[in-house]
Amino acid sequence: MLLRGILSIVLNAVALLVAAQIFSNFHLDGFSTAIVASIILAILNVIVKPILIILTLPITVLTMGLFLFIINAITLMITQSIMKPAFEIDGFGTAVIAALVISLLNLFLNKLIRDTMRT
Repeated sequence: MLLRGILSIVLNAVALLVAAQIFSNFHLDGFSTAIVASIILAILNVIVKPILIILTLPITVLTMGLFLFIINAITLMITQSIMKPAFEIDGFGTAVIAALVISLLNLFLNKLIRDTMRT
């Protein structure tokens, strides 16, 4: 269980670093900063994200779950506000697109690791 949590944090940090390479408005100082950001995101996903999901449930249902990317962007913006200046996102639009890219990268990386561990 602990190993899975650590692996999840590292994979999320890798996804954050890739997003920082893709977007010029997304700045991350390095891998250690990405690890700290990943830990903060994990904490926010446990504490803040469920509250946001409950508060925005009607709009999330109406958009067939696409509003969850907005919630992910909000957690990214909260993380960057905690970590400034080591982690900065210039604009909410960048945060929304980055949240989409990070989610897709996490999905891909987690599937790749699971498939590798099975064989």
